[in-house]
Order: sequence, then structure tokens, then C-alpha cells
Amino acid sequence: MTRSFISTGFMALAAIGSIGLETGLCQQAKVKPLVSDLFTADPSAHVFDGKIYIYPSHDIEANVPQDDEGGHFNMRDYHVYSMDAIGGKVTDHGVVLDLKDIPWAGRQLWAPDAAFKNGTYYLYFPVKDKQDVFRIGVATSKSPAGPFKAEPEPIPGSYSIDPAVFTDTDGQSYMYFGGIWGGQLQRWHSGKYDKTLSTDLGKGHDQEPALSAKVAKMSGDMRTFAETPRDVQILDEHGKPLLGGDHDRRFFEGAWMHKFNGKYYFSYSTGDTHLLCYAESNSPYGPFTYKGVIMKPVEGWTTHHSIVEFKGKWYIFYHDSELSGKTHLRNVKVRELVRDAAGAIVPIVP
Repeated sequence: MTRSFISTGFMALAAIGSIGLETGLCQQAKVKPLVSDLFTADPSAHVFDGKIYIYPSHDIEANVPQDDEGGHFNMRDYHVYSMDAIGGKVTDHGVVLDLKDIPWAGRQLWAPDAAFKNGTYYLYFPVKDKQDVFRIGVATSKSPAGPFKAEPEPIPGSYSIDPAVFTDTDGQSYMYFGGIWGGQLQRWHSGKYDKTLSTDLGKGHDQEPALSAKVAKMSGDMRTFAETPRDVQILDEHGKPLLGGDHDRRFFEGAWMHKFNGKYYFSYSTGDTHLLCYAESNSPYGPFTYKGVIMKPVEGWTTHHSIVEFKGKWYIFYHDSELSGKTHLRNVKVRELVRDAAGAIVPIVP
């Protein structure tokens, strides 16, 4: 069963203006949540069959105390939403995958993503296994609206959170993934799982290269990695790796990849400094050179996004906590992504 309602999120876009700040031009506009009857977050948006499909997390009040590892984000299922037009009707296609239908899963269905190849739609999701270790799973459907059936085991060699699958113009797909703190990426720093690393790498590592997101080429059937995941290296303006202490620029979680004018744009959240940033490369593997901020902090602790082109314009989907005022009960929003004359993304003040 589907539910439909009118999105008011883009009515405010007429108010977009540019103002001069220290970082240059910034976009300022207020937009409203796309979904108001459920709490949704971490929206991965894709264009399938001429529509926008949104694959978000589904936030619930699980009455779990808040902690640095995100125990209060105890989600249990996924919904899929679709839109024929930005600013138009949003359709809820209902629950498309439930925790109880994933044989190997334990708890916490975090930010998903989706992809399409050879007549099949793939839903990628991070969830803790029965040993409380985050792995990445995959589920399939013949419809972008689901329902999706989970594979019996996680992707071999997968770990951490926030899978984002990018398909290049040559048809090759890549998965970007990882998140520190509750996302457990730091626990795999040595190549083996180390439960003692709870946030970053600990004291004394601020002047070492920051932890990296991971990228792996996908196999032809989109169910496994075709190679061992490698680091997504982000460099500063001098060609040096960003350092662990550079919390305004280093990767934390929420990776996304899009391609514009032949360049690869790797974007991500800085986590505890609450920024969305981006870096640029000539290769989907990088290395990527840091370019700037996409979005200033939203209301709520977390920030997570996706970027998609639709009918000749680019849009950014993201979340904040406007409806609840609680960081674990979020709502999805969308606005146009604007570039300046040189092609740089104009920062957004949400």
C-alpha cells in the first residue's frame, strides 16, 4: 500500500539568495520536510524510470540512551519514497525490508543506498550482525519501490557503515563506505577488528593522516566486491593527506559520489563538526583534493546527504531534526545544489 502527500519543501526555494560571507557566496533558504508522518533520515536519492526514488533510514523512538556509538539510532526497517517532480507529490511505498527478514542481522539498520543493473534493483544496507559488528548486506527486487529480499549473508569482506554505490559512465559500479565512532571504521585500522577503539584512533594520532573511507569495485552481479577495499585518500591544497586532528575537513561518515563535467566529486560528513564537505578527483579511486563546504551545520547532531541530477538540475537531499527537535528523530529535505561560474559548489546555510 502507498501513501501520498504534497511536499512543501521546495515552496521556499523562491527565497534563495546569495550573501557574502568569509567563505564567499552562500545559499540561504528555508525548506520544509518531505515526509512528516514518519521520521526519516540519511536519504539516498536516485533517478530510476524517470522518477526520483529516495532510500532513507526510518528513525524510531526506541528509548535507548544516547551515546557516542549511536545506540539511540536503533532503526528496524526501511521505507522507499518516490517523486515525479521536485516540489510535487511524495509517495510512500511502505516497508520494503525489515530487520526480522535479514537472516544474519542483529540490530540497527542504518543508512542504506540503492543501485540498478541488468533488470535488478539492489538495496545496500549496514546492520550489526549477531556479534554486534557492522557489516554491509544487499537485498534485491525487480522494482525500485521494492519489496527487497535480503541475501542470506553479508557482503564478504564488508564492514562499517554508510554504503554508497556509484555507477560510472562506463557502467562500472563502485561502493564507497565507512564511518568512524559508532560506525566502527576505526576498529578495522589494523586490518583486524579491535573493539577497544571506540571513537577515533585515540590520543597522539591528531597529527597522523585521518582515517579514510573505503572504496571497492563491485562484481558484475553487484552482490560482492571485485577487489579488496582500498582507502579513499583526501588531500589538502598542498597535496598532503588531511590529518586526524583536522575535524573541519577530515572524513567522518556519509560518503557520496557524483560526477560532474568529467570530474569525480566525493562528498561526506565531518561528523562532530557537523559539516558536509567535498573533494575532487580525476579518478573514482582518487586521490581527492579537498575543495570546500557544501552545507553548514543543520539542526541536530548528524548530517548526511545525497546528490542527484534530475531534469537538468542538481539537487541535494539531506536531513535535520526540525519536526522533533531530537537528534535521533530526523526528517528528510531537498533543495537545489548551486555551482558558481567556476563550477565550485556554493555552500548552503540551512
